[in-house]
Amino acid sequence: MVLIASCTSNKKQADEKWVSLFNGKDFEGWNIKIKGSEPGVNYKNTFRVEDGLLKVRYDEYEKFNNEFGHIFYKSPFSHYRLRIEYRFVGEQCPGGPSWAFRNSGVMLHSQSSESIGLDQDFPVSIEAQFLGGDGTAERHTSNVCTPGTNIVINGQLITQHCNESISKTYHGDVWVTAEFLVMGDSIINHYLEGKTVMSYSKPQVGGGNGPKDYPIPEGTLIKEGYICLQAESHPIDFRKVEILDLSKGKR
Repeated sequence: MVLIASCTSNKKQADEKWVSLFNGKDFEGWNIKIKGSEPGVNYKNTFRVEDGLLKVRYDEYEKFNNEFGHIFYKSPFSHYRLRIEYRFVGEQCPGGPSWAFRNSGVMLHSQSSESIGLDQDFPVSIEAQFLGGDGTAERHTSNVCTPGTNIVINGQLITQHCNESISKTYHGDVWVTAEFLVMGDSIINHYLEGKTVMSYSKPQVGGGNGPKDYPIPEGTLIKEGYICLQAESHPIDFRKVEILDLSKGKR
């Protein structure tokens, strides 16, 4: 894995104009899509805004039946830095898959909410995966998974669905700040606590984890897309979703 300098070390950071995508009050600027429901339907109040937080909750579910959900910011981005503060809380919804315990993420370069099939599990995208520890075992976070996509690491095309970062494990209901540098169809880096924990490049359509009827040919580089947050059966809070748009003159 090629690691490059931390994106938090730039002396110009104090002058940078970060924009909050989440206003802490409501879903203004966001669109919901949950498997089995039409776009815009917030099935069983899965997503909610309370106490200034964007929350994923399952108290209205009797059992989770693969109703994987995503909430999309309204506009696509190409070149940017993204900063998200999240924490896992509570217990997983009954019926949730074992791999989804303290599991969520942010999808980068995603297809739009409107283009997702009614029963499609996940959008074609690059998933920056968030994982929480179980209190005992090592469990890396800020990994990368590739629903309907492939990536390149150290010059090699990677078709394995998920690849682990070199992060430490975060146990308990602690706040974690994850940061990402996304440069169109070239480099994508993941950062935690000012350190690069994952680096890859050339995000592209492909792989066996996407919809069979996806209209974009395999191997097509993905230059831009939507940002969306996941709901995969474990409650999670998002406190900040901030972006620094670097796309001027690059689209």
